Amino acid sequence: MMYFAIIIAVIICLTLFQRKKNRTLTQHILTDSQKQLLTQHIDYYNKLSDTDKLYFEDRIEQFLDAVRIEGVGLELTDTDRLMVASSAIIPIFAFKDWTYRNVTNVLLYPDTFDKEFQYEGNEGEGRNIMGMVGSGYMNGQMILSRNALVKGFSNNNGKENTGIHEFVHLLDKADGATDGIPEGFLPHEYVEPWVRMMHREIRRMEAGHSDIDAYATTNEAEFFAVVSEYFFEKPEQFQTKHPELYDMLSKTFGQHPAE
Repeated sequence: MMYFAIIIAVIICLTLFQRKKNRTLTQHILTDSQKQLLTQHIDYYNKLSDTDKLYFEDRIEQFLDAVRIEGVGLELTDTDRLMVASSAIIPIFAFKDWTYRNVTNVLLYPDTFDKEFQYEGNEGEGRNIMGMVGSGYMNGQMILSRNALVKGFSNNNGKENTGIHEFVHLLDKADGATDGIPEGFLPHEYVEPWVRMMHREIRRMEAGHSDIDAYATTNEAEFFAVVSEYFFEKPEQFQTKHPELYDMLSKTFGQHPAE
């Protein structure tokens, strides 16, 4: 009896040591108030099982450890940070060992900005960008409009979520080309059917026969990002109106949000 008691005591000590070690390695540990903010603002989180909520929280902590979020012209709040992190984790939730290696900083602007990254001035003079993944000297940077970010997680956001849109661009970019073909995530045999499906839907949109946002016709990369917003924000509607696209994105992301 004493022998088994010693074994149990050793196991408990090892478990507590490992937990303490893990907490030391993780700089960001979500507080109860931060978890409450997830409940208040992230509908995706609310639909998860209790086990998956814990996993989502863990992925949020990992993201906040790895990526610096900075406010430009505004004071960051916990809600801002959690919305940015949730935008990142939602598309990769099924990819257990995958992390973003092509972003180090997220810059949060108060509102829309222009191609020179200016957020002040006349909105009619090209200040209409809500989000952008940097390239060249801005490589590894992402810029997001706080207004657009908040709207994406509001109850009346429709099919749009700017945060998810920009992080899907990073997923697309992970194979070296931002071309609307997520080759690192979509099984190889589905790549060609996906390309055909994209072009067919773009033609339907150009003819006015689709409810997908017209911005998706810009190019294949924007198509992938826009339909991904729709997939996560209005999954039941997307599955009903675009069953083939829904099925293909389910294979890509490893998720079935309509269920």
